[in-house]
Amino acid sequence: MPNFTKLAIKETFLRLLEERPYSQITVTDLVKECGINRNSFYYHYTDLPALVEEIISDEIGRFLKEPRSFDSLEESLSAATAYLREHKRAMYHLYGSVNRDIFERYLMKNCAYVASSYVHSLLPESGLSEEDLRIIIDFNKYLCFGAVIEWLESGLQKDIEADFRRLCGLMIYPSMERNGLLPPAPPDRQTGPDA
Repeated sequence: MPNFTKLAIKETFLRLLEERPYSQITVTDLVKECGINRNSFYYHYTDLPALVEEIISDEIGRFLKEPRSFDSLEESLSAATAYLREHKRAMYHLYGSVNRDIFERYLMKNCAYVASSYVHSLLPESGLSEEDLRIIIDFNKYLCFGAVIEWLESGLQKDIEADFRRLCGLMIYPSMERNGLLPPAPPDRQTGPDA
């Protein structure tokens, strides 16, 4: 049975984080908005960073628990960024806070998971060595991570999915096709002068 007080604290914190930067949120603000007393907060959490850690840890756990198979790199990026896009302002404020390292660990775990799932579903019996698969997975993980960081640095102004789709069409898929790792692209994914 879920602990309703903890759930209320988390939901209230995320709502406050949507409204203002992390540095402007205090335990006093949180308990007042949540309708609980300070002792209730401190019964569950030692401080706000512990709350942030639990929110992110819970989200990673939910994300990693779902078995996934991706048909495209764009689909894997979409899955990795779903929670970020759902809570855009909150994640942007968290990214700009002193807890940035917690956020980046969360993001890297998600990117690693989707990259691995994507590569293993794309190349189930490729004949590539484990080392080559690891290199391909790492490349995709860093590409995903870098794209999201750039999106955050832009103030969430870019259309991350459109940019990533375009990048894949221009560089990644043609390279994989040339190296025999993918069949030729369907007409809706072709780019270049003949597309």
